[in-house]
Amino acid sequence: MKSIAVLPTICCGPETEPLTVPERDELAARFKALADPTRVAIINSLSAADEVCVCNLTATFHLSQPTISHHLKVLREAGLVESSRRGTWAYYRLVPAAIAELRGALGA
Repeated sequence: MKSIAVLPTICCGPETEPLTVPERDELAARFKALADPTRVAIINSLSAADEVCVCNLTATFHLSQPTISHHLKVLREAGLVESSRRGTWAYYRLVPAAIAELRGALGA
């Protein structure tokens, strides 16, 4: 009989405490926000700077301002980014604790 290779357990071994329902729901919402390639790219762009003006994101991704605003709203509601207003423009930055939680959930 041929043996089947078994992948090593990364996150859910016997030593790992189960998530509470609120923790599970929050983590799922954050991963759901990252289910869109444009939002992943926005997170990637934000990770390269302290903060980025929404006007620069519009130019970088060649998308309309309402489309970028929609993506940023989804990321903000998931707790992955935060913003501050300066005059007409909003400046976005990552929420380090949220990014750290995603890394921890992936065993990184």
